[in-house]
Order: sequence, then structure tokens, then C-alpha cells
Amino acid sequence: MSLSTLSIFIPTFLLVSLTPGLCMTLSLSLGMTVGVARAGWMMIGELIGVGTVAVASVVGVASVLMQAPGVFTVFKWVGGAYLVWLGIEMWRSRGNLAIPEVADDGPAPARSRLALQGLVTAIANPKGWAFFIALLPPFIHFDEPLAGQLVLLLAMILSIEALCLLLYASGGQAARRLLEQRANVRLLNRIAGSLIMGVGAWLALG
Repeated sequence: MSLSTLSIFIPTFLLVSLTPGLCMTLSLSLGMTVGVARAGWMMIGELIGVGTVAVASVVGVASVLMQAPGVFTVFKWVGGAYLVWLGIEMWRSRGNLAIPEVADDGPAPARSRLALQGLVTAIANPKGWAFFIALLPPFIHFDEPLAGQLVLLLAMILSIEALCLLLYASGGQAARRLLEQRANVRLLNRIAGSLIMGVGAWLALG
């Protein structure tokens, strides 16, 4: 892959990743409730999902999914319903997603649960599939060995995505500290819960 190709791909993907979307909104909300370090488990799941979608888009699985809209629609609704349910739990302040520093009525969320959130959000996001289908093929030279190109692009995609997720989670954590100073704990949970419910609705209806 030429340097000219990379010089176009990197800023293009960086701008797209920085744009607020499903995964970035989830990262922001978890940064508010559990902090950047704990939200890192969601990021791991999200990066696995993004990598899976990117690879599948290149090898052609995405085109099969798009030809079976019924199956994909069910997948979207299940993923969206799962995220809406998580948001409702936060609105009720049951502590399922809150840490002791934010709400003292429940344990911190399990790492596996956070990772699952990230994985479901990334894989069940139809806009993510559409984006990779549209973006990646122009940067792939199919007359050359595919494996090396895919590894290089995937490394750049995941690095940029991880950076953007960290930026959003850090912003959420800063917002949490501001709210804590005003003792608006319940407001914090409801804001973050609303964000997650919005992600779920966006996923299901998008």
C-alpha cells in the first residue's frame, strides 16, 4: 500500500471516527458513570466488533447480510432492545451500571457486561457496516495479496478508533466530576441512561 493511499485513508477515518455516533455516545456515557479505566472493557468489546465488521466487509460477508434484510433487522432490534434496557436500569438507579463513587446502591458493572455492550453496539450497527463497505474497498488493491493490506488497514482502524473512544470517555469522566461537585448524582445517572437508551433506539430504528 502506497504512502499516498495511507495519507488519504488516515485523516478520512479519523474524521469519521471523531463524528458522534453509536459507539462514541456509549463511550461518553460510560465515561460519565464508570470512568475511563472501567470503560476500557467496553472499548475492548467495541474494537473486537469493529475489527470483525471491517474484515467481514472486505471479504464480502456484509453483502450477504444486506441481501437478507429480515435477519439483519431482527439483529438490530435485539441489540437495540438490550441497550435500551440498560439505559432504563440506569434511570431507575438500581446500580447495575453505576459505580460506588457515583451511586452507592449497587456494585460496579461486570467487565464482561461492559465488553458485551461494546461488542453488540459495534456489530449490530448498520451504519458501521455501510461505512466499511463504502470506505474500505477503494483502499484495497485486489490484484495484490489481500492479507497484508487488511492487516495494515485494520491496525490503523483500531488504533484510531481506540483513540477516539478514549477521548469521548475522558470527556464523559470530566462531565461526571463537574456534576459530582453539584451533588447531582441522580441527574448523572439519568443523563447517562438517556444517552444509552438513545443509542439503543438509534441502533434499532437506524
